[in-house]
Amino acid sequence: MSRKPQRVLEDLKIHTLGAKGKAIGKTEEGRVVFIPYVAPGEIVDARVVKKRKNYLEAEAISITSESEYRVEPKCEHFTRCGGCKWQHLQYDQQLIYKQNEVLENLKRIGEITPEQIEPILASETIYHYRNKMEFSFSDSRWIEKEEIESGEIFDRRGLGFHKPGMWDKIIDLNHCYLQGEPSDRIRNFCKEEGIRQELEFFNPRNRTGALRTLMIRNTLAGDLMVLIQFYEASNEQIENYLSAIASEFPEITSLLYVINQKGNDTLYDQDIIVFKGNDHIEETMESLRFKVDAKSFYQTNSAQALRLYEVARDFADLSGDELVYDLYTGTGTIAQFIAQRAKYVVGVEAIPEAIEKAKENAVINNISNVAFEVGDMKNVFNDVFVERHGKADIVITDPPRDGMHGDVVAQLLKLAPKKIVYVSCNSATQARDLKLLSEQYRVVRSRAVDLFPQTHHIENVVLLIKNE
Repeated sequence: MSRKPQRVLEDLKIHTLGAKGKAIGKTEEGRVVFIPYVAPGEIVDARVVKKRKNYLEAEAISITSESEYRVEPKCEHFTRCGGCKWQHLQYDQQLIYKQNEVLENLKRIGEITPEQIEPILASETIYHYRNKMEFSFSDSRWIEKEEIESGEIFDRRGLGFHKPGMWDKIIDLNHCYLQGEPSDRIRNFCKEEGIRQELEFFNPRNRTGALRTLMIRNTLAGDLMVLIQFYEASNEQIENYLSAIASEFPEITSLLYVINQKGNDTLYDQDIIVFKGNDHIEETMESLRFKVDAKSFYQTNSAQALRLYEVARDFADLSGDELVYDLYTGTGTIAQFIAQRAKYVVGVEAIPEAIEKAKENAVINNISNVAFEVGDMKNVFNDVFVERHGKADIVITDPPRDGMHGDVVAQLLKLAPKKIVYVSCNSATQARDLKLLSEQYRVVRSRAVDLFPQTHHIENVVLLIKNE
């Protein structure tokens, strides 16, 4: 049976950018069309790839009229790896659409218009800004059409990112604009050395192979961590491979490995083995030092994380007499960042290892006016918690993308602190929570902070003041 030909939309006008960074157009009959990698103002011919009840998904075939805001993408892998979906758009325009998304979510979902909307805080570095990257080895990388048509014999081994929508295929990377050197050199060496030593690259379908993943972390202080996940490898293979990496890159301060035979490649329940150097790297923020190990969460744009926390601290406007709760504290970065301007700070986090690291960092920084508790936020943040620590004057909350659990919002309303500073990586769930809090609070200030240039992701900070 022959496949039904896909519908082609001719001369489709692109109006704006929408969900997950995709551009939005409309058909003649008014049906919404989502298209990636095109810019507002462009006219395109597009092929429909999916039909939904209320909208269409399409891919651009050609651009008949380009946007004045289009720029030439730097990356040779653009549109393939899915990592930087806005490289074709001028950075100042990226900021406009990010700001608009935040305000639209606050208005549409939260039914809130902040009293003061401050300018979005741009990232000073728009390429090579990430301090952590994870890459996958594969013995069956994605093969480009040009390779197939060439008729040449090609090597299927690769090291890079998963192709969007394909869990078992990776895009083999040559140069990536997300993390600075020596990231590219390390990644390319790890691939070539694996081939040279005849180590089998991982096959996720068959779950076979020696080399599984590569993680590279760096810091503004100059530390460098490399972690290799092996699936099945002998001690000799591990020794030879890691020794080659250590010899080629003596600047690595933490060379680690894991033998992981789980169905997934997450590290949180794995034993991390130190091959050379330390079990951690160290990041600095103002006068503070933070140990970051392989499992630690730390904002992936170190320089911009400082500016994000500065906004949160400014919104809190501490006098030195306040008791502060820091919900979803992670490794305690915000808690320690504000501690010198508060009377006492209590951080809460669900991950035990993160709390241990927070306590360790507090000792390193000689901070004594902080305390940390571990537990699921919806369970630990209750009346007993408040009785134990006292009623907070200010609450800072920085939840994951799903936002705060309803029980946490209810407890906040019951606690009724004078101020709440809400830091969010998802303005949609933030807006949902703000709507619930609006029965007692007004949103006084809002400021978006861009930690992820070339993508649609955006952080937002709001200040809520208790109604009198």
